[in-house]
Amino acid sequence: MLIDGDITVWDSLAICEYISEQHLNGRGYPDNIAARAICRSACAEMHSSFMHIREHMPMNCRAQRTINFTEEMTVEINRIDNLWQTLRHKYQQKGDWLFGEFSIADCMFAPMASRFTSYQPELSAVSKKYIENVMSHPQVKTWYQQSAAETEVIQQEEVG
Repeated sequence: MLIDGDITVWDSLAICEYISEQHLNGRGYPDNIAARAICRSACAEMHSSFMHIREHMPMNCRAQRTINFTEEMTVEINRIDNLWQTLRHKYQQKGDWLFGEFSIADCMFAPMASRFTSYQPELSAVSKKYIENVMSHPQVKTWYQQSAAETEVIQQEEVG
């Protein structure tokens, strides 16, 4: 949840778009209209998909886990891997993020990069490099440092 003065925004994608519009002069999405449309599609797919991963690979910044990947999970993992490879190939000349420059897509996929760090599925070299980039971002490092200080354990999230 984001509280900014009198405004409360509770949805992750809406939070990213609000911050982009309110505090980044709309720079959360690529400038190019075609890239922006693809970026929005990637964000929406992340926002509404990958239910098997979400169910069987809960995000846990403090854990390294070994699990058996179901066929459904593998299909979703492969979709993300292919998407990341496609975007990195297309936008690599503009920088190290999915669309070259850091965007809302990177915010949306950061939790997936975290899951992949915890559960270590088979991924392409391109996706592994992207995950390294995400995990080395200063705000992600802070996120992990803060999670290490948490003492609460949510038992249903302790899988593997």
